[in-house]
Amino acid sequence: MVKKSSQQRDLFESERSFRLLVEGVADYALYMLDPKGIITSWNIGGERIKGYTPEEILGQHFSRFYTETDRANGKPARALGIARDKGRYEEEGWRVRKDGTFFWASVVIDPIYEDGELIGFAKITRDITERRNTQVKLEAMQKQLAESQKFDALGQLTGGVAHDFNNLLMIISGSLHIVKKSVDDDIRLQRAISAIETATKRGAALTNQLLTFARRQSVNPQLIDFAERITAIREVLDAGVGSSVRLAFDIDRKVWPLKTDVSELETALLNLVINARDAMPDGGTVTIRARNVALDEAHLAGEFVAIDIADTGLGIPADVVDKIFEPFFTTKPIGKGTGLGLSQVHGFAHQAGGTVKVASELGKGTTFTILLPRAEGTPAREPTGGPAFHGSGTVLLVEDNPDVALVSIGLLEQLGYQVRRVADAEAALREIETNGVDFVFSDIVMPGKMDGLSLAHHLRQIRPGLPILLATGYSDVAAHVRGDFPILRKPYEIHELSEAIAKLPR
Repeated sequence: MVKKSSQQRDLFESERSFRLLVEGVADYALYMLDPKGIITSWNIGGERIKGYTPEEILGQHFSRFYTETDRANGKPARALGIARDKGRYEEEGWRVRKDGTFFWASVVIDPIYEDGELIGFAKITRDITERRNTQVKLEAMQKQLAESQKFDALGQLTGGVAHDFNNLLMIISGSLHIVKKSVDDDIRLQRAISAIETATKRGAALTNQLLTFARRQSVNPQLIDFAERITAIREVLDAGVGSSVRLAFDIDRKVWPLKTDVSELETALLNLVINARDAMPDGGTVTIRARNVALDEAHLAGEFVAIDIADTGLGIPADVVDKIFEPFFTTKPIGKGTGLGLSQVHGFAHQAGGTVKVASELGKGTTFTILLPRAEGTPAREPTGGPAFHGSGTVLLVEDNPDVALVSIGLLEQLGYQVRRVADAEAALREIETNGVDFVFSDIVMPGKMDGLSLAHHLRQIRPGLPILLATGYSDVAAHVRGDFPILRKPYEIHELSEAIAKLPR
């Protein structure tokens, strides 16, 4: 009898210790359910995680911890059924606290048997919201890194192709200008020349979009007033949307100035306006807004001008939105789009030190937001047009491609210059030292130890008053010019060459 009493006392103490252990665990909700799911025990962890005191929750069905959707779908009963049939139920999912807030839970349910009969369930719930949030952020960062690596790889490919293609276009467009000077009035010949001109310009535009996407375009940043630029290109934008679409403007009068490539900005706006038009086959409204914003994001902090292009169109499907900035990706029918418009916008925004974001809802429209960093200073007014420039004197042409050099020499001679041509920077320095020239016109990408930009910086030191004009179809180093030297983009036409020379300091 004494032995039996001792065993009962030991069992009682063991049960008491276990109960105290369970009730004292604060990081886990540990509680029991009867076979129907009614809560029969509760610990301090359950109170901390779910917000209920024992008096409030004992005798209640455990389904109250589930979301309304899960309850409607029968998930609580299904969980108990799986635990009973499989011997255990485990999952992660949303659960609801007493105050109605959600948390991400790790759940384990084990069936409890006595003499082969199910007497209830043991349930363990842990709040892992913080861990899940960390995992979500990590996955987002990994996705962003993968996207960045993909865009960089595509950029290297497109940049390399565009480099060679621009030199070919330079040869075609320059030779075409010379041919036009010598042809007769044969209508068929004039039409052929016109067709070649159109194709060359189209090719140059496509290459420009590729380079902008690749962020390898040589830029000419200027300090601008965005409201003034919108006014200047309003007719072009109106023509872009057509007659069935209304174009509206909401430009903050106090919007900050920007320092950016004007041509690329205007091209980006036109691309977005045309995309918005195509998203509204039955008509609608495109609204261009501009406002000042202060950002404090991981990769974007400071003062920016936010430019919105919003439409009331069809919206972008969720499975498409992640691909829209990739070059050549398009949902338009064959022949209706190149797939380069949005990639140009993406490249321009990032090259300018900002970014582009998109928000879209099916059936309600899409808003693209270009974010560009604020610039300090007062934008200069556009100069009034003057007579065509015609020069004189000697120019040193530094160009390693003989075919491009031949075309450039022809254009410079038509402008009234005598031309001496060398193939690399070292030869250019020798020529200047020996004979002297009135100004230097150099390609940036060249073989040898010194490229065109290095040559320009060296000449700035040894010949500070010597005018220098640079040209490139593509160059990584051109991004570091930062307005130190004027850059002419290949392929260029004679009037563009003339204007660039006319602006050189004398």
